[in-house]
Amino acid sequence: MSSRLNKKKRKIRKGRVALFIIIILIIGIAGFVYSQYKAGVDEAGKGIDKQENIEFNGKKDKNGRTNFLLLGIDKRKNETKSHTDTIMVAQYDPKSDDVKIISLMRDMFVDVPGYKKWKINTAFFLEGPELLRKTIQQNFGLDVQYYVMVDFKGFEKVVDTLAPNGIKIDVEKKMSKNIGVTLEPGVQRLNGKELLGYARFRHDAEGDFGRVARQQKVISALKNEVLSVNGITKAPKLFGTVQPYIQTNMGAKDSIALLAKVLLNKPDKINTLTIPVKNSYTNGYSDYAGSVLEVDLEKNRQAIDDFLNGTSSKKTNTSDQQSNP
Repeated sequence: MSSRLNKKKRKIRKGRVALFIIIILIIGIAGFVYSQYKAGVDEAGKGIDKQENIEFNGKKDKNGRTNFLLLGIDKRKNETKSHTDTIMVAQYDPKSDDVKIISLMRDMFVDVPGYKKWKINTAFFLEGPELLRKTIQQNFGLDVQYYVMVDFKGFEKVVDTLAPNGIKIDVEKKMSKNIGVTLEPGVQRLNGKELLGYARFRHDAEGDFGRVARQQKVISALKNEVLSVNGITKAPKLFGTVQPYIQTNMGAKDSIALLAKVLLNKPDKINTLTIPVKNSYTNGYSDYAGSVLEVDLEKNRQAIDDFLNGTSSKKTNTSDQQSNP
């Protein structure tokens, strides 16, 4: 009888010790995560001046997927409003762990609700993310739930935190005009400033189509780095680094939960689409907007629907879209 009691007591003691160890580990991990996050915030600095009470009436996806309007913003000197060179809609499907990104060319000449026709990026300049959301929905039938605005300085800091030795990129040609750096052709490691310059370069025959292709190439390279062992261990610090340079209507709790799910499930690839698609646009000119892209909205609506809801996950070849139809 006493032998049984002794065994039972030993089991209880072992259970208590195991529970104690687990609690200590959880506290240790939580402490590490917080310290890394705080270090990222401290290193990031002041960041951008965030706007208060931004209106955004995004809608949930009826299929349970999460759609984000991703905006790369550039606030120029002596201007109160920001410009956006990068307009993307990213979708994450929690059921399949698929990630899809649609790049929207900024020079598309479209109807802007409450205004006349403008380039699509002008909608953001006029009234911010909500008007851009309405413009995308009206022209392309695409709803988004959240917006994420990232200042370009934040992009540089994230890259330098994630990969102090740079991100490996094959630079196709010499690039220097209006990007703040000079890049020589060839495979090399680019730091944050250089990688941003590479992604923003557009002064060649490919114009904006080439820039969008490079942006998608950069996203793929960053995805591989973030999902590496090195990237996952740096995730808390990265989150802290980007916080001062990011503005979103997504709560911190939901942001962390989504980030954790993506990091744990590690999507194999990011499928991309560029709008307008091949043979659905012509180069045009507006006396008040300058050079524009006149687009066939119906063809592009169908392309978006096929991409997001179809069975094919084939990546769109943006290089096919760089010549006039």
